[in-house]
Amino acid sequence: MQTKSKWRNFGGELSVHTHDSTACKCPMTFAVYTPPQAKDGPVPVLWYLSGLTCTWANVMEKSGIQRYAAEHGLMIIAPDTSPRGEGVADDAAYDMGQGAGFYLDATQAPWAEHFNMESYILEELTEIVAANFPADMNRQGIIGHSMGGHGALTLHLKHPDRFQTVSAFAPISAPMQVAWGEQVYTAYLGEDRETWRNYDATDLVTRQPSQAHVLIDQGKADDFLDSELRPWLFEDAAQKAGQKATVRLHDGYDHSYYFVSSFMADHLKHHADGLV
Repeated sequence: MQTKSKWRNFGGELSVHTHDSTACKCPMTFAVYTPPQAKDGPVPVLWYLSGLTCTWANVMEKSGIQRYAAEHGLMIIAPDTSPRGEGVADDAAYDMGQGAGFYLDATQAPWAEHFNMESYILEELTEIVAANFPADMNRQGIIGHSMGGHGALTLHLKHPDRFQTVSAFAPISAPMQVAWGEQVYTAYLGEDRETWRNYDATDLVTRQPSQAHVLIDQGKADDFLDSELRPWLFEDAAQKAGQKATVRLHDGYDHSYYFVSSFMADHLKHHADGLV
């Protein structure tokens, strides 16, 4: 691991790091916000998964997350959204290829060689964080936006003992039922829809609800709301499955970080209440 940049921030430190990934077979970059409370010992960890086309920079530069992380004593881990670079498969569309890893392990060529974001986060990056930062790995939560909201919900539902708290902004809630999921899952996972089910939060919560309280915020002026996000599908499935979930719809808010930053304080408190 190499540290590329670091800045003093709200009494803690924001740092950016690169390393050669074995899971993704390319260099990967991630950011860490270490809160001031870490000087006294390990602190809880909150994973932030970003959306399509994003990197670590979107959340750290636009959301205000560090302010609330410092207040509550939460370490923020912000991985990249996909493998990148020369030799890594790509697509001309913004919602496929580099920048669009969908937090899954691809099984189809040409994606399978590099697009292993699920294993990267759960195994490789976890080991790096545990070895290099004052992180309490017994207290972890997960949060995400859009594609990252999909990742946060699915990773939590598959690993509820590890990610004890969960929330999402404008998540792709039922990818098997929308164009984004149909396109990407066919390319990354193949034609067998049965293999898609472990990457669909609405399907997962029906089969394996968790004991956590899921918090979802969604802007009603979001251009993707009806076509790609459809949080009501997850809400209905969660209610039927006995999953505690709060889905809040907000007039006038879109899909941007203006929306995300408006409700970040609520989300960090939600995680702090469950982890600190």
